[in-house]
Amino acid sequence: MAFFWEQRKLGELLKYEQPTKYIVSSTDYSDNYKIPVLTAGQSFVLGYTNETFGVKNASAESPVIIFDDFTTSSHFVDFPFKVKSSAMKILTLVDCSDNIYCVNNILENIQYVPLSHERHWISIFSENFVKLPKEKCEQKQIGSLFSKLDHLITLHQCKHFTNCNKNRFAWEQRKLNDISEVRDGTHDSPKYQNTGHPFVTSKNIKDGFINYDDIQFISDEDFNEINKRSKVDVNDILMGMIGTIGNTALIRTEPDFAIKNVALIKDTKQINYLYLYHFLHSPFIGKQLSSGMDGGTQKFVSLGNVRNLDIVYPSEVEQIKLGEYFDHLDHLITLHQHKLNILKGIKKYMIFGMLNIEGGKNMPELESIIEKNLIDQLVLGDSQWTYRPDLKSEKDLWDNFRYILEQNNKDRLNGQPLSDNEFEQVKNQLQFSSFYKAGEWLVGENGKVMVHVQRDTEKLHLVVMNHEHIAGGSSVYEVINQYSTLQSDKENGKDNNSRFDVTLMINGLPMIHIELKNKSHPYMEAFNQIKRYIGEGKFTGIFSAVQMFVVSNGVDTKYFSAASDTELNPKFMSGWLDEKNNPVTDYIDFAKSVLSIPQAHEMIARYTVLDEDSKRLILLRPYQIHAIEAIRESSKQGKSGYVWHTTGSGKTLTSYKATRNLLMDIPSIDKTIFLIDRKDLDAQTTLAFQAYANNDLVDVDETENVNDLKKKLKSDDRQVIVTTIQKLQRLVTKRLKEDTPEYNKIKNLKLGFIVDECHRAVTPATKRELERFFKNSLWFGFTGTPRFDENSYPQMGDLPRTTEALYGKCLHKYTIMNAIHDNAVLGFQVEHNGPKNIDDETDSKVYENEKHMLKVLDVVLNKSYHKLGFQNGKGKTYVGLLTTSSIQQAQKYYELLTKVKNGETPLVIDEKIKQVLPDFPKFAITYSVSENKDNSMVNQDKMKKSIDDYNKMFGTKFDISQIQSYNGNLNKRLARKDSKYKSRNEQLDLVIVVDRLLTGFDAPCMSTIYIDRQPMGPHDLIQAFSRTNRIFDKNKAFGQIVTFQAPVLFKECVDNAVKLYSAGGTKESVLAEWNVVEPAFKKALSALRVSAEKPEDIASMSEKEKKIFVKIFQEFDTLFAQLKSFTNYDDSMLKDYGITEEEYNDYVGHYKNVVEELKKDPPDGDEPIDEIVDQEYELMAYSNTKIDYEYIISLIQNIVTPSDDDENLSPEERQKKIDEIKSFVEDLRKDNPKIADIMSTLVSEIENDEEKYKGQSILNVVENMRQDCIDRVITDFCDEWKTSKEDVMYVAENYRNGAIINESAIKATSNYSEYKESQEKALPKFKYYSKMMTELRKVLEEEIKPLNHN
Repeated sequence: MAFFWEQRKLGELLKYEQPTKYIVSSTDYSDNYKIPVLTAGQSFVLGYTNETFGVKNASAESPVIIFDDFTTSSHFVDFPFKVKSSAMKILTLVDCSDNIYCVNNILENIQYVPLSHERHWISIFSENFVKLPKEKCEQKQIGSLFSKLDHLITLHQCKHFTNCNKNRFAWEQRKLNDISEVRDGTHDSPKYQNTGHPFVTSKNIKDGFINYDDIQFISDEDFNEINKRSKVDVNDILMGMIGTIGNTALIRTEPDFAIKNVALIKDTKQINYLYLYHFLHSPFIGKQLSSGMDGGTQKFVSLGNVRNLDIVYPSEVEQIKLGEYFDHLDHLITLHQHKLNILKGIKKYMIFGMLNIEGGKNMPELESIIEKNLIDQLVLGDSQWTYRPDLKSEKDLWDNFRYILEQNNKDRLNGQPLSDNEFEQVKNQLQFSSFYKAGEWLVGENGKVMVHVQRDTEKLHLVVMNHEHIAGGSSVYEVINQYSTLQSDKENGKDNNSRFDVTLMINGLPMIHIELKNKSHPYMEAFNQIKRYIGEGKFTGIFSAVQMFVVSNGVDTKYFSAASDTELNPKFMSGWLDEKNNPVTDYIDFAKSVLSIPQAHEMIARYTVLDEDSKRLILLRPYQIHAIEAIRESSKQGKSGYVWHTTGSGKTLTSYKATRNLLMDIPSIDKTIFLIDRKDLDAQTTLAFQAYANNDLVDVDETENVNDLKKKLKSDDRQVIVTTIQKLQRLVTKRLKEDTPEYNKIKNLKLGFIVDECHRAVTPATKRELERFFKNSLWFGFTGTPRFDENSYPQMGDLPRTTEALYGKCLHKYTIMNAIHDNAVLGFQVEHNGPKNIDDETDSKVYENEKHMLKVLDVVLNKSYHKLGFQNGKGKTYVGLLTTSSIQQAQKYYELLTKVKNGETPLVIDEKIKQVLPDFPKFAITYSVSENKDNSMVNQDKMKKSIDDYNKMFGTKFDISQIQSYNGNLNKRLARKDSKYKSRNEQLDLVIVVDRLLTGFDAPCMSTIYIDRQPMGPHDLIQAFSRTNRIFDKNKAFGQIVTFQAPVLFKECVDNAVKLYSAGGTKESVLAEWNVVEPAFKKALSALRVSAEKPEDIASMSEKEKKIFVKIFQEFDTLFAQLKSFTNYDDSMLKDYGITEEEYNDYVGHYKNVVEELKKDPPDGDEPIDEIVDQEYELMAYSNTKIDYEYIISLIQNIVTPSDDDENLSPEERQKKIDEIKSFVEDLRKDNPKIADIMSTLVSEIENDEEKYKGQSILNVVENMRQDCIDRVITDFCDEWKTSKEDVMYVAENYRNGAIINESAIKATSNYSEYKESQEKALPKFKYYSKMMTELRKVLEEEIKPLNHN
């Protein structure tokens, strides 16, 4: 640890000896002699001498360092030697207990450039401070580690140079011009321009490729003229003829450049181009070129000399074999050279911390090391990834994609390559408007991803990717890095060039993109960088096909599906887990688990789901993938089993993929059947399945009735069938006549059954009955709440009583404890608000009266400000669910709630609530279809009234006969997956239910369940609770549970259920209760007071104290938000706690300033800020009901990039949406008129022109408009006061706390003379500076600050 290190001078660590007595007498060296003669310079060993006197006897036990006094280079020596010159020092340890290998590595890596011819050891180096561990054992360990790294470097150097030694064999020789046409480029000097066609000269040929880093560009006219005499084609070879003579490049993709001073060796098919390319690298050619060189300082070789090169000419078969062999050797050389560079980089970075130099300048090196390490992991070993350092631009990528496409479709192309016009057709098909659209295309046609080309009268169907060829066949896997995204925005003159870190390509298309940071930066910086790149339009063109992103800082690695910048949500990032749910965070381990082949291809082809409802890609989480793989392996062995995945972790999605993959992977299975047990869930699950399967390779069919089920089972189509257990049981027992053809056909089907909610969906008796009929069947159950001995089925003869006994062993387990730990779901906050101290908690008369019901509604309406997300502001609040014991009771609540809203009861909705949502509450009621059919006509009439109210609220047209459609619409409205339901006009606040929606329903915006009924069983409790704990936004921290009956009994039931389903975890990690949270809050408040007794104390704190304050305040804020969301909480309690809301807001203001300071000015020291505080933390207790800037942007985005459903909006409907946005903008104007002006301008432009900004990122558009406003304001100020725009802009970007941080610089760069000349009534000079600074403060406060605070 750096805590135990100390600074010491090099002169105190090392003593020196003059080398005079070891100088060699004669320079008559020979390799036959034994004693090496050394120099401290680059050459190190000058030769070997036979002199045995005056030898410095260094050894492994007594090593030395030789140091060149003039160049400052040094070498570690552990063998006897003599020296050539006295211009060096021989260094040894002062204290032999220090580690010389450790010290030597520090010395070698001191970044010092000699500027004068002097002796540097005594004057400079001996006085230089370095860091070294106090503990000698620690020095020894570091020295040993450096020694091992040096050994590895040496090994890889050996491998590199060994592989470079390609021998030539004794075959026939021919002149190059006899077997190939040799030309050169233009002799003219065309005019260069900023853009156009690259112009390649000898200097651009390097390491077998064209290096575009320092390239010039020429016009179309010059390009076409040069190519009349020297057009370069695929498989041609270029050779440098001037300066870098003999460097060659093989053209592997269609070129778009012209050449000069370069030999062009055409591929005439008389010699194998691969063999010729590699032979031109041989020493045999090198010697011929050297002997033919001319020129003085700038050497060159003539075209005639190149044409007359002698080429060894084996047979055609041998040429092909040698060419391929040498290509393989080149690949090995690249790998070992890459490994060598990585090892050197690792060593250099490790030494960095020991040197007494500024750390910030060298930190980026670690990111390059991480990048190289990652590429190394991907391309070495058994992996099929190939590293392509030559692909750096979009043109390179399109050329490479074209080459692979043509190679994979030679037969379809009839041996004729694509013309440029034909390839343009291909490119047009690959310009995707969204990542989702790319995903739709990537599903393919029967597993083949196609493009279609019109060639004359023929339609060509070309295969881009074949998902049946994972890890083989036609699949090509390539890695690129440092891709340039150069895009010049000519309109605003900004250069938007960026470089991507690492991208993984399948068949030439970018599929997985990776952004890396070093460990001193949080991975969230990489996430935000990707978000910014998307907003700036970097992921367009060939990169619009990307499906998956990965971010890492080396020690923490996450992945997520591609989405627009406004849809990216860090909460949906996932880390990787192994099969036992242990986290895999290291980037190398992640690469091994996820990014190797076949896993990476499977992530795209098998584990990406397209959700048609929300128009987004979904990447399965690791536990989902492990479960599906476990089912696949079990099915191969003919064994059934079950998956225990906690409710809320995405079981429907997992079960869909399992059902689908079972059909795809096991050819012997005729059909897969997804079984559920209720009609409404039948429709709901089918809708979910069909949303996932819309673009998939399988058919998902819902069964309308038993006859429909029979028909689908009899058909020869292999398909996924979604049906209820009731239909299947009725078919088997009542609708099939024994020994008929249809009976035998259905009975002998090989079926895979996937059973949702298997703890209750199929009873043991029913399952046994079905298994006896379908003897060739496999059964796989999914449940979040399995049956154990503690909650087993009732005893019925020898029937199984637990889930394991019924289905087989648990194939994969992911409990609520695992899910909360991984942030896959939220924990629960539970309150038991039922009447206390009553004799019989189960007496229904206590609860079924209006007095009790009004108390319940008071909690729902007036004490759920934080539970329902009112602090988020209009349009971003959450939904609540009120569940009762019967339909009659539910209808009573509906009627009572109607009266409350109409002001017909003593219960009044608080003004605090109405200020945020004047139309609160918007509520509805829903029953399952079966429940409704069993009710009386009176209840039917009440339901009709409820549906009429719903129709008036949302402009729908349902009636009582369409209750299933009504329920489906209500489900979608609650889920808010469709962008239209993000509008406040389309949202509900509360839904009253009995049992419907308590299981299997997924609505992430649902935050709270209010339970006014008696406790349920353990599995039903957890199922109901889990409607609330889906991940949604930053302020939704818990699933909220409020019970209103039997508080003692309910608490006992909840505790038991949690204990049962947390699989050994503690209750506290799943449940949060008032009696735990309140004491923790008080403790956090005390800690906050110790850190900063008053908010105003914070400004004068030291940097270290501010860091501590930030960490303490984040903990306090989290607990304060949690406390506020309890119904026990009331603002009046703050006085007793010893803090006011105003004081908290003051703390918030200072907290925000400090966080910005720490972000902009990272603290010195060994511990990065992100290891102490969470830089991405967003305040939770801070109630900001102002209209949300990003919410308005999302509404505007939905206008310019409409979903498929909104594409055909009528002009009236479109105008209605625009008017709603305008009302939000006017609300925003009350708090921030500057931003409102920008928004208003934007909305007006879109209102007047439907095509304006279509498909663009509105977040990026607004950001650019905001920046333009700032630029205008600053420009006007600087023009008036004649001062430096750069300095004033710096103030504007960093303005906080009313401080102008570079006031002296602004004064120093301001020009009073120019100001005086430009003004009719100029101020005198003594007033000029003070007035200018006064006006600047006014501009910053009134103009810039509002624009910087959204």
